[in-house]
Amino acid sequence: MHAHSRRAVLGAGIAAAGTGLLGACSPSVPPDTMGESGMDGNGMDTSGKGGDAVAAPRPEYVSPDGPEVMAAERQRGAGPVRRFQLLATATTLDLGARTVKSWAYGDMLPGQEIRVTAGDTLALTLTNNLPQPTSLHWHGIRLRNDMDGAPGLTQRPVGTGTAYDYRFTAAHPGTYWVHPHSGVQLDRGLYAPLIVEDPKEPLSYDKEWVIVLDDWLDGVGGSTPDAVLAELNGRGGPGMDHGGPRRVPAPAGSAASPAPANAALAAAANDKTKGRTKGKAKGRKGRAKAALRPPPRSLRGGGSALLGGVAGDVAYPYYLANGRTPHSPQVFRAKTGDRVRIRIINAGGDTAFRVALGGHQMTVTHTDGYPVVPARTDALLVGMGERYDVVVKVKSGVFPFAALAEGKGRSTMAVLRTGGKGPRNFPRPKELDGELLTAARLKAAEQVRLSPREPDRTIRMRLTGSMRHYDWSINDKPYDPAQRYPVREGERVRMTFINSTSMWHPFHLHGHTFALPDGGARKDTAILLPHSRVSVDFDADNPGLWMIHCHNVYHSESGMMTVLGYQR
Repeated sequence: MHAHSRRAVLGAGIAAAGTGLLGACSPSVPPDTMGESGMDGNGMDTSGKGGDAVAAPRPEYVSPDGPEVMAAERQRGAGPVRRFQLLATATTLDLGARTVKSWAYGDMLPGQEIRVTAGDTLALTLTNNLPQPTSLHWHGIRLRNDMDGAPGLTQRPVGTGTAYDYRFTAAHPGTYWVHPHSGVQLDRGLYAPLIVEDPKEPLSYDKEWVIVLDDWLDGVGGSTPDAVLAELNGRGGPGMDHGGPRRVPAPAGSAASPAPANAALAAAANDKTKGRTKGKAKGRKGRAKAALRPPPRSLRGGGSALLGGVAGDVAYPYYLANGRTPHSPQVFRAKTGDRVRIRIINAGGDTAFRVALGGHQMTVTHTDGYPVVPARTDALLVGMGERYDVVVKVKSGVFPFAALAEGKGRSTMAVLRTGGKGPRNFPRPKELDGELLTAARLKAAEQVRLSPREPDRTIRMRLTGSMRHYDWSINDKPYDPAQRYPVREGERVRMTFINSTSMWHPFHLHGHTFALPDGGARKDTAILLPHSRVSVDFDADNPGLWMIHCHNVYHSESGMMTVLGYQR
């Protein structure tokens, strides 16, 4: 698969953060290349930052399109080909409360759902009509490495005016989604649900409702995700000029002033006029600049006990459910007594959502695409990148599916209706304050539980950085695409995350799922609370170069990401 592009973006996108202490050093890595963190100091040749090619991997690591990757793909088989087209473009979107100019897939928010059956070959052509390079990451899917959509690591970026063909076997059923892995493009409108149906679906239900949650600022008051990233990194905010056209008022000058009687008075009057003119012009120019400058978006105050303190970094003007504000919510219709499967996806950039369906309890059946021992609850906490499937038996009436932006004092909703007219405004559902379930309380279903086994390798990743300096990293080392943590195919790998920061982080591993402790749920994205520690296990069964990163897009783009590399 090839794309023609003018530049390679190294480490662009929601990349991974992490450095770790390896339990044992591989013999192929010389001892003097191993730092305090145990990270392999040898990596890709990054000399081609301005060129067409992806940085070349070192020979001791599996290449994203190497024979090991192709062998793993052949083992998955090749089912019927399902073809899709996706257009990334600038467009105008109707959010319900207002319209905004943004970037999206086509003119829809979320983008058109991609739905296949497990075992199908998914073939999608991404066409880029954006003013900058982009990519497409298949979040949560265990796929071949060269299709993962990580520019500068697994593929070239998709340049403006070019197209890229993605093709892979979608082997595992579940709820997934797609988004760019380029800069902070995720925090625009570039996302869409990806559903892989189970041909042997064990669940019984009558209807299915996919709900994609998001936090929104793009195109509101001149805000863009890039400006917010600059603000958070201390390069923007209320005191900074973010560029754009400037109106310079014409001098209000002496031509309209009466001529004084003599030259001395004329000179004095002219000096005064110049001073007043200069001051007025400067004031008007400053006001013009202020009018063109986007408002500050850094979150001030706010917190959440569920998240261990600070809820996030960004105060968004809107929160969306299926692309709509609560002023004009999406309405889903069902019959009384229907069993409805709700697939919940958090596509937000900086916001965890607490979700509940008014008047109902939910039975959690899956998280991140994998089945769990069914668990009933009133509410769920969903971090960025996480997915949950729940089943509800619908009561008669009109009910809000409420999504509270945890710790930010705002919310959004969609509406479940069985018929007739209902209220336009709803009180806060009591279920939001009822029993709440997090991933840590779930257990993996027996058929997907990892077999008991001691780890062959342990990698320690200490999350570092602060909100004050916005220097997010792992073991105090920001992302460098030349570095990676070595593993070998067939190993049971234990990753121990130590969050030494005062901020929570939703961590995401590409191309794999890991098991939470003590028979816990299979996940690819998990919330790490401040000053906490958790160890997760996974089987190294998908060769390639895979990113690990915080799924807060502003943290990952500031350095909290790294690469897991399979050694030959």
